[in-house]
Amino acid sequence: MFHGGIMVSRLKLISAALFLAAFMQPAQAEPPRAVVELFTSQGCSSCPPADAVLVELAREPDVVALSFPVNYWDYLGWKDTLAHKAFTERQKAYAHARGDRQVYTPQMIVNGTKPCIGSNRAQVEESIKEVTASQPNLPLDVTIKEQNGVAKIAVSETAMADMRAADVWVLPVLRTRTVPIERGENRGRSVTYANVVRGLKRIGEWRGGSAEFEVPLEVARSGADGYVVLLQTSEHMKPGVILGAAKSPGLY
Repeated sequence: MFHGGIMVSRLKLISAALFLAAFMQPAQAEPPRAVVELFTSQGCSSCPPADAVLVELAREPDVVALSFPVNYWDYLGWKDTLAHKAFTERQKAYAHARGDRQVYTPQMIVNGTKPCIGSNRAQVEESIKEVTASQPNLPLDVTIKEQNGVAKIAVSETAMADMRAADVWVLPVLRTRTVPIERGENRGRSVTYANVVRGLKRIGEWRGGSAEFEVPLEVARSGADGYVVLLQTSEHMKPGVILGAAKSPGLY
């Protein structure tokens, strides 16, 4: 009976070890179905609900959710501590590409083509559903491998890939930031942001088929917590449809 108890204990230990080993295996990243960009501002009273929606979207494994703080509301009494003029220019470029000139906060852009009100979760979900109706995932598979201080980015086509060329962008990203706002429309509030973009770095161009790109990790991260890779079409310097995306370790 004593030896039987030892055997049972050993079996339990082996089972527990196998379970732990399985649990510790890195999860396979799901191919993204959508890239969602939120143009937001700490000086906009309508933005905190949209920031909360983006936090929720960022936790979905098949969504790449990004915050782009803009600076055009800084005159309202509070200068956005995370804003960058390049993000304002990106939002305006989207509007010019669509031809509607609709620039506002909180605005979300889905897969580079579909604008919607960022605080309206139902509208955001409907926009995602609309742009993925004909294809459930982005048409380019993008993977990231970090080795010897270098981020190696591999791109491959799926059967439904769009053959247009695409710019390869690396975006340094802060995983999360909580900002106490002292003045302006959100005075007295603390707002939490997810996946806050800190820059836009073009590292190459994809022209079809399989391709590889490399960028030093210190450039990709640029002091942030991680980075996102986007493959996005453009025409006359205006951003277009996003064909592929991937997130580095360290982000939602």
